[in-house]
Amino acid sequence: MSIAAVRPGLPLATVNPVAKVAATVPLSIVLVLTLDVVSATVAIICEIVLFTAVGLGGLLWSPRTLPVWLAAPLTGLSMVLYGAPSGEVLWDFGVIHITEGSVQIGLATTARVIAIALPAVVLFLTIDPTDLADGLAQTLRLPARFVLGALAALRLVGSSVDDWRTLRLARRARGIGDRGAIVRGLGQAFALLVLAIRRGSTLATAMEARAFGAPGPRTWARAAKFGGIEWLVIAAGCLVAAVSATAAVATGSWNVIWS
Repeated sequence: MSIAAVRPGLPLATVNPVAKVAATVPLSIVLVLTLDVVSATVAIICEIVLFTAVGLGGLLWSPRTLPVWLAAPLTGLSMVLYGAPSGEVLWDFGVIHITEGSVQIGLATTARVIAIALPAVVLFLTIDPTDLADGLAQTLRLPARFVLGALAALRLVGSSVDDWRTLRLARRARGIGDRGAIVRGLGQAFALLVLAIRRGSTLATAMEARAFGAPGPRTWARAAKFGGIEWLVIAAGCLVAAVSATAAVATGSWNVIWS
């Protein structure tokens, strides 16, 4: 699945992207307010159940979400090693102080990162960039010039990946790609930057020539609908946030981070 297109038969693919983004906001707010294992763990369980129920369970364990599963434990490990020490000392070596409190913080951080990032990644994989632009412009009434410019840039992400591969092969064919990984990477990155600037300038000129920047109301090829299914998706996000917060408060683990 590329960033430029979404499989038509993918569950939730036809839901307004604005609703998908809005559904993640309540849970993110709850998990940012508190740092505890219970709320984040309950949120993860609810997310797995909901995504599996709607047919997105395969994406949870796909290579697309692998960075989330790898980054979360690393983030938690850093908190275990260098977090604020409290409670009984379990291991002490130099600047590393592993205590009961730092372990709890590390586990809570790991669960919180997964609970926040996992739904964002899975839902993003069901969003088509054009649908997102339609939703931002028609539902949220954002400026059309900004929305269309962002859509054009997003559409070029896939082209940049292909350009990077082409530049690598071209530089290797010319014998200028064998000077070390760092030097090769910096040179290739600069070449890609120049190519991206040129392509962006050309695209901007073409869009201006086609009156994409003209003032006044615009017409849209596809209408962005916002109905019952969208409100249901938002309600599901609010429900997960409410259940997570309630579980944390009921078990006494609710821990406001600035208290």
